[in-house]
Amino acid sequence: MAALESPEDKIAATETTSSSTSDRNYSIRRRTTVTDSDSTGRMGSEEGLKSSGKACDKVNNENRSHMIFNYRPSMPAHSCVRESPLSSDAIFKQSHAGLFNLCIVVLVAVNSRLIIENLIKYGWLINSGFWFSSKSLRDWPLFMCCLSLPAFPLAAYLVEKLAYRNCISEHVVVFLHIIITTASLLYPVLVILRCDSALISGGTLMPFACIVWLKLVSFAHTSFDMRAIAKSIDKENAPFISLNADNSYDANFKSLVYFMVAPTLCYQSSYPHNASIRKGWVVRQFVKLVIFTGFMGFIIEQYINPIVQNSQHPLKGNLLYAIERVLKLSVPNLYVWLCMFYCFFHLWLNILAELLRFGDREFYKDWWNARTVEEYWRMWNMPVHKWMVRHIYSPCLRNKIPKGVALLISFLVSAVFHELCIAVPCHMFRLWAFIGIMFQVPLVVITKFLQNKFQSSMVGNMIFWLFFSILGQPMCAVPFLMYSAREIDTVLLSLEMDPSGLIFMYLN
Repeated sequence: MAALESPEDKIAATETTSSSTSDRNYSIRRRTTVTDSDSTGRMGSEEGLKSSGKACDKVNNENRSHMIFNYRPSMPAHSCVRESPLSSDAIFKQSHAGLFNLCIVVLVAVNSRLIIENLIKYGWLINSGFWFSSKSLRDWPLFMCCLSLPAFPLAAYLVEKLAYRNCISEHVVVFLHIIITTASLLYPVLVILRCDSALISGGTLMPFACIVWLKLVSFAHTSFDMRAIAKSIDKENAPFISLNADNSYDANFKSLVYFMVAPTLCYQSSYPHNASIRKGWVVRQFVKLVIFTGFMGFIIEQYINPIVQNSQHPLKGNLLYAIERVLKLSVPNLYVWLCMFYCFFHLWLNILAELLRFGDREFYKDWWNARTVEEYWRMWNMPVHKWMVRHIYSPCLRNKIPKGVALLISFLVSAVFHELCIAVPCHMFRLWAFIGIMFQVPLVVITKFLQNKFQSSMVGNMIFWLFFSILGQPMCAVPFLMYSAREIDTVLLSLEMDPSGLIFMYLN
């Protein structure tokens, strides 16, 4: 039979045989690779490793042969249209992780040199008297006030329990909640002012009292809304509410207690929870909290206080001198603000959420990418933003109040609480914090206008950082720091003139 075959048949048979052989080799390679990957994933047998190694060597040899062929002198080196990585059309399509790492290295190196230079030139300037003084030993009324604040949530719970049992009318419920929330805010203010407390003591109690007030308002407002839904006869008036809310209304004491310690300002009957607590993670975050808090205090004492104490009042001196002082203060002030944000909104709130297994940890968004001041205020403090939208802004819109007026009312409430948190612990009422927050309203309009004019996210973000870090924060901090520094200098000068005053302070 072989002798009767023609040469063409032989060639065809040879091609068929070679083709089938190559197909079998290809299928064998595929089966070997698949089998080896499965066996490696399951047991990791030696046969699978050997065959996998042979297959990898074969693939490497094939890639090497392709590389040799592709890089022959006759092969084209330019085959398509490409942009440079740093061109305007491709800069945002590239990964800049290496440049980011370079910026971190340069930032650490430069600031390390500045710290060493500052220590060599001025020495160790940290003075515990700025944070803790002899007044701190007499601040036990503030501590007792802090321990007594939970009485106000308990009173609010009792009011809601009476309302649930229809023992009091709706108007009486609203009146009692107004009294409770107002007393929870005025009581700490009076204690701080009457006791002439230290800065650190009053600065801790006043924000804590404001948080209690915000939580009580949310509890009262949410309970009122749930009570209205539960008593509603016409259920068709609120079908969309029943899809997103728990309409079963009852004053639950455990829910209120959990809400008062949870890292949120918006009350609801239940929250998303995590399965377990990561104890090691909590310890690592707490160590970071201690380190960054100490670094923040170091910057304040070693850099900001000397700059302020060696400066005259920015509104009474030369304009160029005031600009130079503000620019010199902008960098350390920005570092302190970033450390404060990282310590509180990331470390502390996440630690608290982990201990309570609180699931929703969106305490902030990417506010550093904000293009306008309005975007910044919507993203940097999510607990307060959600509270404002839920209990101030949205109720204003539901009552047919224009958006501009609703926004102004929201900033007005924020300005009042900023003034309380700063003016009361410092024992000075100059309305600087109030004016600074209300000044954000025209900044919202200006930055939105500039963003619409340039239509560039990069330009809008640069304008935001200019207003925020160079102009806004330092100019707001200068008056308070100068006032505090002069108060401390006055106390120290009086002690130098009359040393017996120091003995009298310790005796009392």
